[in-house]
Amino acid sequence: MAYNIGVIGTGYVGVVTGTCFAANGNNVYCVDIDDNKINKLKNGISPIYEPGLDLLLESNIKDERLFFTTDLSLAVNNCNIIFLCLPTPPNEDGSADLKHVEKVVQDIAKLMNNSDPQAEKIIVNKSTVPVGTASRVKEIFDKIIENNNIRVVSNPEFLREGFAIEDAMRPDRIVIGTLDEKAAELMKDLYKPFVRSGNPIYIMDEKSAEVTKYAANAFLATKISFMNDLSQYCEKVGADIDNIRLGIGSDSRIGKRFLFAGVGYGGSCFPKDVRAIMNSAKTHGTPLKIVEATHQVNENQILRFANTIIDKFSNNIKGRKFAIWGLAFKPNTDDTREAPAFKIIQKLLENECQISVYDPEAVDNTKLMFSDKIYYAKNMYDCLNNADALIIVTEWTIFRNPDFIKMHNLLQNPIIFDGRNLFTLEEMQNHGFEYYSIGRKQVTNNY
Repeated sequence: MAYNIGVIGTGYVGVVTGTCFAANGNNVYCVDIDDNKINKLKNGISPIYEPGLDLLLESNIKDERLFFTTDLSLAVNNCNIIFLCLPTPPNEDGSADLKHVEKVVQDIAKLMNNSDPQAEKIIVNKSTVPVGTASRVKEIFDKIIENNNIRVVSNPEFLREGFAIEDAMRPDRIVIGTLDEKAAELMKDLYKPFVRSGNPIYIMDEKSAEVTKYAANAFLATKISFMNDLSQYCEKVGADIDNIRLGIGSDSRIGKRFLFAGVGYGGSCFPKDVRAIMNSAKTHGTPLKIVEATHQVNENQILRFANTIIDKFSNNIKGRKFAIWGLAFKPNTDDTREAPAFKIIQKLLENECQISVYDPEAVDNTKLMFSDKIYYAKNMYDCLNNADALIIVTEWTIFRNPDFIKMHNLLQNPIIFDGRNLFTLEEMQNHGFEYYSIGRKQVTNNY
């Protein structure tokens, strides 16, 4: 059956979640306090770059299944299921800040108390929240509305930026945290269209569901950091990290994914969630040593890559010009949160370097950070003009098969620092580049 669904928050998770629920026949009210964002969404303009999202937005708005508003009461009064898709930014100590979640829950409870305090509603935590948040949300409702009929469910998201529509419409699994049988059955019915191929729906207690989200991201981050840690060793002994990736990735117990060595992970999830579960574990007296190492290796990997650049020029890069390909933390998104490119740019600016940058989607978000401190190239080749070296930070497809002759001619020095291992050592040798990658031998040429 079709449901009336409220989605509070139209950030990355909220707009994708709401649009995909609407695409499966539900009526969805998406709420946000940002007037400008809501006005754009009403006109089918997405606040984020995500392949396939614009078409889904347009079609579901046209068919009057998807609505955007700044009026929270529309969602509260019209919907029996309300998803909380709110930001949980890190505090200074790394813990998740729940002020946005708690404020919205209080507002929902007050609206219900003034209109229909005994209404049956399911409040779903879709945000990534620390263990115990579902209980905290229920406590807020219980404090404001006596003898309420609110059921609180934890339903973490597992969306990959760049593949979010695919992940939302055909999820590997659905995790539903609730011990309430009625809520569990309703949530299973809601998600039935998404798992027709047989992928599982797991029903568990709320706390287990909350930890599952953090554990998943921490484990994937650990795989990345393991390979990055190993890459430094490979460089010292002359081994090739890409060969090793193939050798271990073919083992089904390990798997092929998240084994690519690089300049480090970024984005809105891995850095924040790793720090959050580290903080929570310490608070409970059970520090997660492997997760702590994962975080430290990632921090060191970005610094190590930046130092490779500086060391190449004998610690004297003042006034030099560097070209950077890739600003988003990963390809197929415009998300620059915790982007390794930003940390590298900051390091170069501290050394008074000139910087030209190019990214297919993330330039606008980069301008918000660096304004006119750097040059924004109109294309990937314009970026190279008279640069002392090229730095590759994001593995966009268009960077994988460039015109090497043109690159050689445009660069002041044919030097490439490749943080994503896009090219083979042989082609770099053949095209006359000095080439520094991750976990592989250096390629040196006389130029």
